[in-house]
Amino acid sequence: MKKLYRSTDDSQLSGVLGGLSETFNIDASILRIIVVISGFFTGGLTWLIYIVAAIVMPTDREVRK
Repeated sequence: MKKLYRSTDDSQLSGVLGGLSETFNIDASILRIIVVISGFFTGGLTWLIYIVAAIVMPTDREVRK
């Protein structure tokens, strides 16, 4: 089973979406567009979840230890 982590290689802000794209084998650019658009429709809830995930999720370097 794959672990969910923040990517240090494919990172724009904190690497959350880069880690999600590596875990689920989806292009990170598509996830970034979805998060930006959904942030407007959810009143910023998506962005709040992103911030919490950036704080809670370990980086890929911490997972590989």
